Amino acid sequence: MSAPVVIIGTGLAGYNLAREFRKLDSETPLLLITADDGRSYSKPMLSTGFGKNKDADGLSMAEPGAMAEQLNAEVRTHTRISGIDAGHKRLWIGEEAVPYRDLILAWGAETVRVPIEGDGADRVFPINDLEDYARFRAAAAGKRRVLLLGAGLIGCEFANDLILGGYEVQLVAPCEQVMPMLLHPAAAAAVQAGLESIGAKFHLGPVLTRLQKVADGLEAHLSDGQVIPCDVVVSAIGLRPRIDLAAAAGVQVNRGVVVDRYLKTSHANIFALGDCAEVDGLNLLYVMPLMSCARALAQTLAGNPTAVNYGPMPITVKTPVCPLVVSPPPRGSEGVWSVEGRGADIKVLCHSADGQLLGYALTGAAVMEKLALNKQLPPLLA
Repeated sequence: MSAPVVIIGTGLAGYNLAREFRKLDSETPLLLITADDGRSYSKPMLSTGFGKNKDADGLSMAEPGAMAEQLNAEVRTHTRISGIDAGHKRLWIGEEAVPYRDLILAWGAETVRVPIEGDGADRVFPINDLEDYARFRAAAAGKRRVLLLGAGLIGCEFANDLILGGYEVQLVAPCEQVMPMLLHPAAAAAVQAGLESIGAKFHLGPVLTRLQKVADGLEAHLSDGQVIPCDVVVSAIGLRPRIDLAAAAGVQVNRGVVVDRYLKTSHANIFALGDCAEVDGLNLLYVMPLMSCARALAQTLAGNPTAVNYGPMPITVKTPVCPLVVSPPPRGSEGVWSVEGRGADIKVLCHSADGQLLGYALTGAAVMEKLALNKQLPPLLA
């Protein structure tokens, strides 16, 4: 039998690539390998589960057996790759050598962790996949007070969702505004005010230095001297593309696994997409670019080499208390920002010197303008 196409990862990137590939090639052996349980789910939905009162099973869309049947593929779960031998086109699972025709890295990103002093560090939960979500739900059952580390996109989404689920939420982050890498201050202020209106409390500037267990839960000690009582802690500090295994195999890495517009790495027959991939210098941890990559790479794997193109890639943030859509300006572009609106309804536009719209941030009722504005935006990768 010919060597299979092997995809490492069964998140949105891995399963969507497999689906797109099977539309074009129904016969080539296909093997998917994952370190988790292999259930199909949409990762963005992890930050909607409490508001919708859904446990991990409720967010799961298909078991790995059903996915294997649907994709005419083998799905190996709870399996860790120990090494990649790019020269001989094989990978290692312990002592087992698995040959591949093409290898696709779709293993995503890992949560950034910071050391925390105190005996309560085991009560800090990242939520990066369905199994993490299940662990946190179990830990939070019957509790009320949640401390969130991080006030970026994920932190704000989880804050809104947890409050909708009946929790009291406080956020700690060493920044001056929410989503500092993504939002103009005017839009950030609108989102923060929206979250505060439903009970979120923000501690922007300090960091968590110690987490101590006490009789009725935890005490979080901040660098500015504040002490916050809580029951459980969610870490939403950020994500870091997984690159270690690729680097050990001699594959070029930077912030992510470096790939060209064909999603090819520095080694022939090894490709990458999704959160782990740095595509022509861009590492975008969002669904829209991932889907564009899956469609293009499926064509390439099926024998029709296809470069990926990114059109405008607006990001819809799941903060229903203050709807938010943002399209950051392309890398390297220079523009001037203008702010319109007030309260929750803010429109922030970035224009180049010649009047070209480069990016925007829309909050509240202003999100209704996104479709018209998208038509004016330049592509991120043409």
